[in-house]
Amino acid sequence: MLTLKSIILPILFSFFLYCEYFQISVYLLNTLAALATIYLLFTLTKKELFLSGFGVGILWFWWLGYSFVYYDLIYLIPIVIISIGILYGILFTIIGLSNNPFYKVSYIFVLSFIEPFSFNWFKLELLFINSYIGISKYELFAVLFFTALLFFLKNKNRFNIAILAYIVAVIFLVVFKYLNLNLFKEESSLKIYMNETNIDQDIKWNSLYSNKTLDQNFKNINSAIKNGYDLIIFPETSYPLVLNNEENIMGFLLEKSNKISIILGSLYEKDGLYYNSTYFFEKGVMQVAHKVVLVPFGEAVPLPEKIRDFINDLFYNGAKDYETAKEPTTFNIKGTKFRNAICYEATTDKIYENLDTKYVIATSNNAWFTPSIQPTLQKLLLKYYSKKYDLTIYSVTNKSKSGIIK
Repeated sequence: MLTLKSIILPILFSFFLYCEYFQISVYLLNTLAALATIYLLFTLTKKELFLSGFGVGILWFWWLGYSFVYYDLIYLIPIVIISIGILYGILFTIIGLSNNPFYKVSYIFVLSFIEPFSFNWFKLELLFINSYIGISKYELFAVLFFTALLFFLKNKNRFNIAILAYIVAVIFLVVFKYLNLNLFKEESSLKIYMNETNIDQDIKWNSLYSNKTLDQNFKNINSAIKNGYDLIIFPETSYPLVLNNEENIMGFLLEKSNKISIILGSLYEKDGLYYNSTYFFEKGVMQVAHKVVLVPFGEAVPLPEKIRDFINDLFYNGAKDYETAKEPTTFNIKGTKFRNAICYEATTDKIYENLDTKYVIATSNNAWFTPSIQPTLQKLLLKYYSKKYDLTIYSVTNKSKSGIIK
């Protein structure tokens, strides 16, 4: 049965996200909304938790069905949206397995580790991304524990002590965050041109339009050289073709790389297998970094082989999943190291393994999901990883705002 609390919780749970979307970021309001969200999680029944989870899943991920437009599978969009709601409704129901507040701490904390079908964009810690409380697992657990303690003392008729203890705990967490915050992350000394683009997905791969895209790319490279830039970065698949099969274009890029370093996204083909890749040109030499983590159900179907092949045959005309690299790539650009990350993988821990630099280049094509909140959620996730690993991230995108995240 739909109750007021089961309506309020999804709204509070998504408060920070939609505030960011509308370019409103008030740390105090975000902090209060996040704490109220955690508090409500301890008060809902199983049915209310299911309905709340259903609402959260839809408010966060309603845009996931957008990409089916470009596969002529529009009829799947409502099915995808409802399925997402049901999935997160079931996950939230786990919280109601016990009425003991300390057991709930465990259930909620476990929920923060669950990644359905390897899709990891639901992070409880994001509630605190633009707040006075930190985003580490330790700080999340502390908030959960002190909330459970509040309910425990309240049930023991020690409400005044409970409130005082909770306030002290929150103050401690705020102080802890700012004592451990690095406010002075450095940018690279390189002069970098971040080539943000605005190309719709339905024309991106059209040969009539892609030629205009290539011409514009060439002009931007020449303009960056003229204006004294050290490096120009293009978004994911900014060259809508299989670049290593295009000798003339490769020749142009290799020649220009003697005057400016070039990072761009395109496809790569080898022995009939395809990769979503980043190409790096510098001083007449080319390096290629293949994507390590693929988008679930976008670039790879994360299911057993027979089911995967059936889905690819049924919905994607028999197309095969992209291939992947075994480990992330770090480019040395004019003496400065940059970890390469392509779109979705920039929001996974895998791409930050064995880091030997404080700089990341993250290229994206958000045309699949715009207009929607997807670029906003992606930006917040990049901010999360920037904080988690103490990084400066150069985010260069198509169909959303590029920027330096630090």
